[in-house]
Amino acid sequence: MTQINIFTDNIYESWQVNEKDVIDKTRNLLEFYISDIGEKSCLEGKVYDSITLDIVFCDSEKTHELNRDYRQKDYPADIITFAIFADDDNSFIFDGDINLGEIVIALDKVLEGANRDISNSKNREQELFFLVSHGLMHLLGFDHQTESEYNFVIAEQKKALESIDYDKI
Repeated sequence: MTQINIFTDNIYESWQVNEKDVIDKTRNLLEFYISDIGEKSCLEGKVYDSITLDIVFCDSEKTHELNRDYRQKDYPADIITFAIFADDDNSFIFDGDINLGEIVIALDKVLEGANRDISNSKNREQELFFLVSHGLMHLLGFDHQTESEYNFVIAEQKKALESIDYDKI
């Protein structure tokens, strides 16, 4: 079994997420993705002992700054991913470890999304894990520029979220 190292940092003071729960569920989501679609991901054909990624919780002011400075998009985002391994043609495995990159999530946007989604009765933790699962797909090299890519990403997310009892979060 591959060792999965997940590091979190919360710089958003209004919601102290349960970081242990996030790490545990993110690990389970990533294990699901590796077993289900690993051969289609940036991990295909790679030999590694461990995978590392970071999750940063912040506010939309920070994601706006990151979006503007690194993506030339002048608006706040609910999630931004920096897919170090998937996006670098010269990516390497150092001491058997793959650093997938970083997921940055604006928790104020998560709260807005949960409040907006009353018709589906999605709570803030469900909204959070939807975004985490989406970020993992990006870190694994999947995008959604076309309708078929979007449908693939969403279908995989649904399966992965079922694996962590998403409906019971």
